[in-house]
Amino acid sequence: MPPAASVRPRERSLLHELEKAPEMTIEIRNPAAPQTIVATYEEIGDRALDAIIERARAAQAGWKAVPQPERGKRVAAFLDALEAATEEIAASITREMGKPLAEARGEIGKAIGEGRMTVARAGAPIGEVFPSQVPGTVAYTTRRPRGVVLGINPWNFPFSTPVRKAIPALVYGNAIILKPASLTPGALVIMERIAAETLPEGLLQVVIGSGALAQTLCEHSGIDAISFTGSVGVGKRVAIAAASHLAEVSLELGGKNPAILNDANDLDKVLDQIMAAAFAVCGQRCTAVSRVIVNEKIAEAVTAGLAARARAIAPGDPSLEGVRMGPLSSRKQLEDVAGFVARARAAGATVAAGGEKIDTPEGGFFYAPTILSSVTRDMEVAREEVFGPVLSVISYADIDEALSIANEVSYGLASCLYSEQAPVIERFAAESESGMLHINAGSFPENHLPFVGVKDSALGVGGSNGPSTIQFYTSEHTVYRRAMA
Repeated sequence: MPPAASVRPRERSLLHELEKAPEMTIEIRNPAAPQTIVATYEEIGDRALDAIIERARAAQAGWKAVPQPERGKRVAAFLDALEAATEEIAASITREMGKPLAEARGEIGKAIGEGRMTVARAGAPIGEVFPSQVPGTVAYTTRRPRGVVLGINPWNFPFSTPVRKAIPALVYGNAIILKPASLTPGALVIMERIAAETLPEGLLQVVIGSGALAQTLCEHSGIDAISFTGSVGVGKRVAIAAASHLAEVSLELGGKNPAILNDANDLDKVLDQIMAAAFAVCGQRCTAVSRVIVNEKIAEAVTAGLAARARAIAPGDPSLEGVRMGPLSSRKQLEDVAGFVARARAAGATVAAGGEKIDTPEGGFFYAPTILSSVTRDMEVAREEVFGPVLSVISYADIDEALSIANEVSYGLASCLYSEQAPVIERFAAESESGMLHINAGSFPENHLPFVGVKDSALGVGGSNGPSTIQFYTSEHTVYRRAMA
């Protein structure tokens, strides 16, 4: 395991400059061995926020004057520097969150890929020319940066989610303040250090603190736009806080993502895809498949195949090469997952594989990959986001019932369908209540496409990735230009 990180010097120097004492020093523990402290960080208190926002405002004033294609070049250099730090960032993710090294490296690579797609749009048109109703008049639209953007980030993707917020914010001329989750600040600490070496001072800042600090930031009139990724409950509080000063808001929230398995020419291949979509990151993905809604004619074979695959996964030390699954991120997460499974069993579900904590000498937060069968659509585990390595199997009689089960939850982030039947595919594409629909593929988004949700999974314009993000990170303006008489 890499050595523990110390209190970050940039944060210490900022606190010294502001002549404010830190509110608290927080300790980060290794979820695979919780007795091991892997990092300590100083939280910033509310008293420092005005100066941080003023610094961002001053940096943004100069940055917005830089032509957008040139901003793209500078942001590209920032991405190159981040990519060069892949191993350092991956080690931080692994020791703080418990993500296996291979997955941590994959998170970084995907984030850099998404960022480069955004940079490639730096020279794209930012408006349209319209015919005017008035002779001698030219009418057109253009876009301007919002100003100072706040990005509030989750613990499950502590690098890629901040990159997904920071890169479009910067390309489109904003300054950004990033708040990491309290469990996983390390990746953002490294990002801030690299930003200080490659970008104008104050353009990208990181604040470490509690949820109360985030609430204060959201309510601050100096914040022009807020991008939040996290739970529905907290997202609603962010939206209310943003409304107090009419800041633009973008929320990317949870999911209860179904995979409808209607028919398959190669069932083994389909089950492999479903397993990857369900158990990547130990099931701690907002786009993780958590329900397999399966044709009753093949339900027994599907359950057996999934259970065999789950039993073949051996969770282990995430810092070791070759480990496929690490621990859950925290004791709370472990207890939450165990509680979901216990209540499902009490409600009549059958544990086909897993269903128990894994004891280790180090006391890590490990939970066995779990397949639940005999799950009915009304059970809690069929309707609520578990956010762990638990996959429920629900059978159906016809496609009407399958779509009804898939759509009856409050979430609408991602959905999958496996079928070779055109009428089934067409109905799914037209009726699935999800922002992202995957047909004969797992729930993994591509680098250049919009990352969007509906219902309780998202709020706001532009989504979290792709060309439509310009709608969130900029404001639209209409110009009417008439020649002087």
